[in-house]
Amino acid sequence: MSLFSRAVTSLKSEGPRQAASRVFNRLAIDLNTNKPGESLVHPDDAVAVDWTVPALFETDPPQPVTENVKTAWIISPPGRTSGGHQNAFRFMDFLEKAGHSVTVYFYTTESKPIDLAAIRLMLQTTSAYPDLRGELRIYDQAVGLDADTQAIFATGWETAYPAHRHPTNARRFYFTQDFEPAFYASGSDYVLAENTYRFGFHGISAGKWLSKKLTDDYGMPGDHYDYAVDKQHYSFTNTSRRGEVLFYARPPTSRRAFEFGRLVLTELHRLRPEITINMVGWDISPYWVPFPYVNHTALDISQLNEVYNRCAAGLILSLTNMSLLPMEVMSSGVVPVVNDGPNTREIFESPYMDYQPLSPGAMARRMIEIVDDARQVEHAREMAESVARIDWADPGVMFIEAFDRAMAEGPSTMAR
Repeated sequence: MSLFSRAVTSLKSEGPRQAASRVFNRLAIDLNTNKPGESLVHPDDAVAVDWTVPALFETDPPQPVTENVKTAWIISPPGRTSGGHQNAFRFMDFLEKAGHSVTVYFYTTESKPIDLAAIRLMLQTTSAYPDLRGELRIYDQAVGLDADTQAIFATGWETAYPAHRHPTNARRFYFTQDFEPAFYASGSDYVLAENTYRFGFHGISAGKWLSKKLTDDYGMPGDHYDYAVDKQHYSFTNTSRRGEVLFYARPPTSRRAFEFGRLVLTELHRLRPEITINMVGWDISPYWVPFPYVNHTALDISQLNEVYNRCAAGLILSLTNMSLLPMEVMSSGVVPVVNDGPNTREIFESPYMDYQPLSPGAMARRMIEIVDDARQVEHAREMAESVARIDWADPGVMFIEAFDRAMAEGPSTMAR
């Protein structure tokens, strides 16, 4: 349906004020989408990186160093509710607490200038981000990174290109949180993202599944850290029965399978229309949804626990690397209903994680069974207790040990 057709339909059914809000929200989403022919990586960065030729950091490895390492992180500009950015900053904080220094470089191909003051304000006023001591900068291609940088962390795939181009033998790391080629259809960006796993960087990945995949499929050496729960924000507070469910809904993020989840919840509502459905993660108002729901948009992390504690089950889909949400909602007493597969089971195998085949009907029926479970309250309490001792401090130790080991041993040799 065209934007004009959606506007007419919305005007007839909702009235002019709500229709205007819906259309302008839709416009904002459409205009923020990459235009055809554009990419997240600068063209000259993509051309300059010839990964078929060994780079300086591979042919002339840096001298081992483990104390007071000067690190640079290249990352896209963060958002208030961006879980990937929040997690990256969490591990930057671990580095600083371990005695290393961090400088953050924000990289983008968007024509709109990066507002560094606005980013600083957002980081200071959003509870999900730590308070880093390191400097925040806008990545300038003409200036590059500080020459005395000893370790460089690429984050999203597009940042691996400027990280590779830095003209010194500083140690290269790749902080990988997902298999990013899968964000795209088979095409140019898929290839450009996939090639970054061949750059000779040392990966430190979120979970065993991703680390193993990158090593097995691309020969990329690396380590992993386990998932954990932010105990400051998630806890089991509601000890009464719950009659609501939630859906982690992020329509612009295709790997979160919004349309598939909508099928599940449409069937759930048909079977049990009295069950309240909570949408968290994004503003769903511009999207067609054929059942009533509570639109929580993108709440601050400090507001999520109250919503979670009203819900018995949570539909959390991830078609690539598993989200952090299943373990977080477990801490709040919510049974996570997730798609079954190695990308979920190999990250966190738990009797309380509800692995289901990707069948809308099966998932809908299972969510209803969870709501109706006679032991719902006892099960929720046991589930929350099962993750009570899983804290981010342990993955932080894994990360620092992997970093120190790589800095002391020098780069691994990757078969090209």
